[in-house]
Amino acid sequence: MILSQTEAFVKKELAGAEGGHDWWHIYRVWQLAKHIAAQEDVNMLVVELGALLHDIADAKFHGGDESIGPAKARQFMESIQVPAGVVQHVTNIIEHISFKGGHQAGKFYSPELGVVQDADRLDALGAIGIARTFNYGGFKNRAIYDPGISPDLQMTKEQYKHSTAPTINHFYEKLLLLKDRMNTATGRKLAEERHLFMEQFLERFYKEWEGIS
Repeated sequence: MILSQTEAFVKKELAGAEGGHDWWHIYRVWQLAKHIAAQEDVNMLVVELGALLHDIADAKFHGGDESIGPAKARQFMESIQVPAGVVQHVTNIIEHISFKGGHQAGKFYSPELGVVQDADRLDALGAIGIARTFNYGGFKNRAIYDPGISPDLQMTKEQYKHSTAPTINHFYEKLLLLKDRMNTATGRKLAEERHLFMEQFLERFYKEWEGIS
């Protein structure tokens, strides 16, 4: 009952969301999280609620306010009488799951966060990751690529949050870094294949950019 209510809530909240951060992103992360969790010693209710609610109010679509998502998730879980310990754990997951530029030291960690974070990061890799990246770049009206603008791997959290760099730069500033930031053995295995696909895509992209292939 808790999970079906949460699924319905998330579908309603994310109706009309940007295509890379809509219900189907949540669905894929949810499925990946269950797959990874099957190999881990974790609380499945926490994992599934964390996956379902992790992007209920992504800060990038709410003026950068990182407090809205956790607060909305907590309010919803309390409204359907989720046990208090689970509510707090899931809220912690939502507060700490984000990449945020890759240079932020985590202040909270649990095996459940590790599973949900891996699932979320996997959805940023491979064919789906490529599709999501260009969808969001189009949504923000960013250039696809500009050879004169190099990726910046030393951005602060604030610089990363407000970056307007071409979409291709995002592969180097985030996506290609994720393989080495996975938490679980299953996540690492799945990330390897998806990472390789992105490298092959980029190689092809640069050839076509120059009219070689």
